Amino acid sequence: MLPQGAEPVVRAFVERADIAALSLFMWAAVTTGLLVWTLKELAAANRRFDAFVRELARFNERAGRRRSHDGEEA
Repeated sequence: MLPQGAEPVVRAFVERADIAALSLFMWAAVTTGLLVWTLKELAAANRRFDAFVRELARFNERAGRRRSHDGEEA
């Protein structure tokens, strides 16, 4: 259930009966992990959006050239 490196830390807290500190440590560890995961997902979404905008600009550029060759005005 716990990561391999966390067992000695948990054991030290439990032996001293400092459950409140253990709870705070676990909360901090989980929220830090969620923050890192959220930032990774946000960066990935930003890259996808950037790629979408670039493709949209390329499409608009091609469509604009085609329209000007056909003699139509925008």
